[in-house]
Amino acid sequence: MINKARRWSLSAFTSKSLKPALALSAALLFSGCSELGYLLSNDKVTDADNDQVVFVGDSIFALSGEIQNQLEARAGETFRRYTVSGAELSGELIAPSIPQQFRDAVADNPDIETVVGDAGGNDILIPAIALNSNNCKTPWWRFGRLSKQCRDFIDDIYVDAVDFLNEMAAADVRNGILTGYYYTKNGLFRLDDMKEAVDYGNATLARACENSVLDCTFVDPRWVINDRDIIFDGIHPADSGSKKIADLIWPKLQPLL
Repeated sequence: MINKARRWSLSAFTSKSLKPALALSAALLFSGCSELGYLLSNDKVTDADNDQVVFVGDSIFALSGEIQNQLEARAGETFRRYTVSGAELSGELIAPSIPQQFRDAVADNPDIETVVGDAGGNDILIPAIALNSNNCKTPWWRFGRLSKQCRDFIDDIYVDAVDFLNEMAAADVRNGILTGYYYTKNGLFRLDDMKEAVDYGNATLARACENSVLDCTFVDPRWVINDRDIIFDGIHPADSGSKKIADLIWPKLQPLL
């Protein structure tokens, strides 16, 4: 039976109440508020029905928790959750890094067979929203010409991603399911110009998954998520988007349970 522990869900709030909250969150995010990631995340779960499955990642998973909710409903059991909004693959500006989330899970219970999550999105997105410091936006007049600066930056993320996946393998994790990113849209933040960075980033994450020593499966959501599946901020999945991502993950996860 599924544990009915409290989940913080977007469906419990109206768009009217969320807009000022997320606008304030954006301001706090770039001032380096270290507690913000936890405030905008669903509950951490350190002891679940199936402790051998662990979720790590950023706000795509953590903000509403709906992807995990969908997968747990299908599995008929709960999994451990360590995802935190604002988490990066490298660095801890507003949240524990994604590798640190995994280390916390190991400290709680090292018997982990499968890790599911995402990584690397905020490493690209946060600088793009702030000052576009890595030049990862490609407006229409520069279509097809992602900057070398951005490509070099994402290539550095590749190294961090391989190191992280290899760290999981060294901790005797058997399987990894690494979820990529979909195209953001213009909303609370103007992010329609991130398509080429998302393309290059997903190709890089898929390559990291393939080249690590971990038995890793990459899940690419770009072709199923449309603008209607993203909430007003232009970044996070609506319930429909979360369901579509869960639909992609479930065939990879089910045989591992």
